[in-house]
Amino acid sequence: MRIGGVKIMQYASEMMMTTSSSSSAVEALDLKDASSWWSDVNESPIWQDRIFHALALLYGIVSIVALIQLVRIQLRVPEYGWTTQKVFHFLNFVVNGVRGVVFVFRRDVQFMHPEILQHILLDIPSLAFFTTYALLVLFWAEIYYQARAVSTDGLRPGFFTINAVVYVVQIALWLVLWWKPVRVMVILSKMFFAGASLFAALGFLLYGGRLFLMLQNFPAESNGRRKKLQEVGYVTTICSTCFLIRCIMMCFAAFDEGANLDVLDHPILNFIYYLLVEILPSSLVLFILRKLPPKRGITQYHQIR
Repeated sequence: MRIGGVKIMQYASEMMMTTSSSSSAVEALDLKDASSWWSDVNESPIWQDRIFHALALLYGIVSIVALIQLVRIQLRVPEYGWTTQKVFHFLNFVVNGVRGVVFVFRRDVQFMHPEILQHILLDIPSLAFFTTYALLVLFWAEIYYQARAVSTDGLRPGFFTINAVVYVVQIALWLVLWWKPVRVMVILSKMFFAGASLFAALGFLLYGGRLFLMLQNFPAESNGRRKKLQEVGYVTTICSTCFLIRCIMMCFAAFDEGANLDVLDHPILNFIYYLLVEILPSSLVLFILRKLPPKRGITQYHQIR
């Protein structure tokens, strides 16, 4: 009986080892299939075009929504000029429209010569996106300091100076890259934009956080307090997150060819990246800030001085 029991235990042990081995083999096969699917899509010109055109369509939708909102605001308050709200929606229309056009002709862009033209066409919308949302940070900074009776005279010159520095440095990097197209210049360009993205994220956290805390201190019965709290909180979270993701991704792309976004054979990575850092944030912010300004007695909240 003892010998029979030992045999049964040995048999059970062998069965467990066989089952474990079979499970490992199945998991390895699933991983291989997933990797094969990823590679097949990335290397397929048809799928590349489909994904890039899908991105172009999404950007086109966001651009049209921004334009419609801009027209609605203009019809609502035609007597006022280019307010912060109008400029913000106009820049969203331009940025998303240009990015959409680039993705429509993404394959043609990849084979443009000299190569510097590829970098310019792919980077300009990102720079414009930075300017668009830096404007929102400026907007909040003005509201915060005005509410605290602090002079805002230096904010707008600071905004224009920061943007000028970003564009001048980027143009200088393009010129050097055109003169001497070496890998180190591509790395410097990506790291510079990673730094600019981190700066934008910190700007949202700083002034969005300050404005949120200031609104929290308003009396609970204040008109519109809860809505403004939600608006500032949501936009701060969305924008700081998207710029942080862009910063991290640019760092990876600078040093890892597998994370390079400026190539045709990474369409899935492109789709995920641009969906997370531009399309979804723009869509959500446009939805959150969809409220039209009042027809009369418009306040500084909506107006550029």
